[in-house]
Amino acid sequence: MEKFVEQDRRVQQDASFFGHPRGLLTLFNLELWERFSYLGFQAILALYFSAAVVEGGLGYEQSTAASIVAAYGALVYLLSIVGAWIADRMVGTHRAVLWGAVIIAAGHIFMGVPGEAMTWIGLGLIIVGTGLLKPNVSTKVGELYAPGDQRRDAGFSIYYAGINIGAFLGPLVAGWLGQNYNWHLGFGAAAVGMILGVIQYVMGARHLGGASRDATIRGRFTWDATMWRTLALVAAVVVAGVVFATSGDDVLGVVINLVSAVAAIVPVVFLVWMYRSTKVTPQERRNILPYAFLLVALVMYNLTYFQTGNTLNFVALEKTDNTIGGFEYPSTWYISLTAIVEIIMGPVLAWLWIKLGRRQPHVAAKVGIGTVLGGFAFVLIALGGMVTPGGALLSSLWLIGCYIFLGLGDLILQTSGMSATTKLAPRAFVSQTMAMWFAAMALSQGIQAQIVKFFSYDNMVAYYGIQAIVIIGYGILLIALTPWMKRRMTDVG
Repeated sequence: MEKFVEQDRRVQQDASFFGHPRGLLTLFNLELWERFSYLGFQAILALYFSAAVVEGGLGYEQSTAASIVAAYGALVYLLSIVGAWIADRMVGTHRAVLWGAVIIAAGHIFMGVPGEAMTWIGLGLIIVGTGLLKPNVSTKVGELYAPGDQRRDAGFSIYYAGINIGAFLGPLVAGWLGQNYNWHLGFGAAAVGMILGVIQYVMGARHLGGASRDATIRGRFTWDATMWRTLALVAAVVVAGVVFATSGDDVLGVVINLVSAVAAIVPVVFLVWMYRSTKVTPQERRNILPYAFLLVALVMYNLTYFQTGNTLNFVALEKTDNTIGGFEYPSTWYISLTAIVEIIMGPVLAWLWIKLGRRQPHVAAKVGIGTVLGGFAFVLIALGGMVTPGGALLSSLWLIGCYIFLGLGDLILQTSGMSATTKLAPRAFVSQTMAMWFAAMALSQGIQAQIVKFFSYDNMVAYYGIQAIVIIGYGILLIALTPWMKRRMTDVG
């Protein structure tokens, strides 16, 4: 154990990467390639499912394809809760991240091979792998720094830059290959990106922290009943991939509905369980109700943001003029705009909050503002549909404006909301409260899996307009509740 403690001490004292531990570069590159593969893959997933068989797709209806993508997203976030548990109880963060990355790469390789069975197996593997990697890779960043290290916040800023770079490049590369050449070539590009991430993660493993904690977790681990139930869940996901390949649309519809139901139940159970726990102090219990309001805002906002991979993707493909000066670009390139906005505006927003100091908005108001911005993204699409003559293509400016609002909303809501999560979490439920954040995002995907069934080009104005009104309305309500939230919440600015 002493050698692991010494390794952690050495890592935390390192300053060879622009004043930060060298392991930050390893995690920066891993998350860059993971986001490259994930967003590149997701940019063409719904288009691949809905494309005609003669075009290399699977020939599903657009509404079914959109529901599949939403259900897939819900499962990713639900299994993130399991992935966090596996790291905390079984193997530690390093092996959870490594295994997750390897499984994701294997999933993308399967997706790169033609055949519906290969598609479903690949999708199942990506869900399992992302569930392992997603909640634990951020923890690895924190393990690079000792408690009280002033470099921590700056380190996370550098790390999130890697996320946004990958999110920017993935749709550009995979989208271009998938739409212009072959869907599976696009999936193959995502596989190459993830393989590169795995290689550099293994090569840089000696520069990562958390070795002593991981050793302690592995030493205490026993194969109990919960472990077997977890393995059964993971195995079921893979088996489901094979079943989907041989089942009809009716079975697929039942599974999508089941995923939506589970996604709705999990966060409610989490919240009630935490509220009623005897381990929660009365003051901590006071924070849970206002935190629930923030979770609802997260769900509302992501009803817009997560549709970049399905309904907005279809609008961009078939109803938008995707040309500039005679050059026709892939419709999936719009998805990269949110990353550009966050790369540019991230430092600006950080500077603004520092400049305002105590005068900056309360976290409830910030989350409300982010929600309103997400709603305005849909307002633009609804307006574009209203003013564009029947049969004509939307101007690309409507989509560009939509994605700019989504990027700004995501930046404000996610950073403020996750910061509030760490401050509002009861001491006995720190990890579980962050899992609650993932559960709320799964709920948003589960709701969306049902909403997208009502989408069509004929009712596009009403579809986006009604959602925009509801989302903006909730954002305004949250802003109006800020004085009450501020009185009720403790230790949160």
